[in-house]
Amino acid sequence: MSTGTYAARVGSGALSDLPPWARELLEQGRVGRLGFVDDHDRPRVLPVTYAACGGAIWSAIDDKPKRSREPARLRYLRRRPQAAFTVDRYDDDWSELAWVQVLAEVEIVKAAASPEAIEALQEKYEPYRASAPPGPLIMLRPQRALWWSARPS
Repeated sequence: MSTGTYAARVGSGALSDLPPWARELLEQGRVGRLGFVDDHDRPRVLPVTYAACGGAIWSAIDDKPKRSREPARLRYLRRRPQAAFTVDRYDDDWSELAWVQVLAEVEIVKAAASPEAIEALQEKYEPYRASAPPGPLIMLRPQRALWWSARPS
C-alpha cells in the first residue's frame, strides 16, 4: 500500500488535455457524480450515467421512475448552469486510487438536437440500446479539469 502523497493537477477545460490515464478513467468510468447547488444554494451530488462526446460530457434524463417528468436537477441547473463532475477509481489497494473532476458550464439540450450524444450513451450503456433515453440531455462544457492519482506521473 502506497503512503506517498501526490498533489492534484489542474489543466485547461479541454478533455483532450487530460493525461492519458485520466482521459481513460473519464471515458471508461461507469458512474459519474454530478455536483450542483439547489434552489437554496445547498450542495447536491447525484450519481449519473454519462458519456464523453465531442469535447463535452453528456448525461441523460432517462425513463427510470422519477417523482416528476422534470427532475429537480434540471430546475437547479437552469437556475445556476454550473456543475462539478467527478469520476473516481476506488480500490482497497490505495496505490490504485485516482479521480478526475471537470468544472463545467451546463446547457440543457433536447435529445433530438444531439443524436451523437445519444449514440455515445447507447454505446456505453446496454439499457440505453434497448430504450434510448428521452432526454433532455445535460451537456457539461468543460471549463477546468483537475485530476489526482496515487501513482506518481
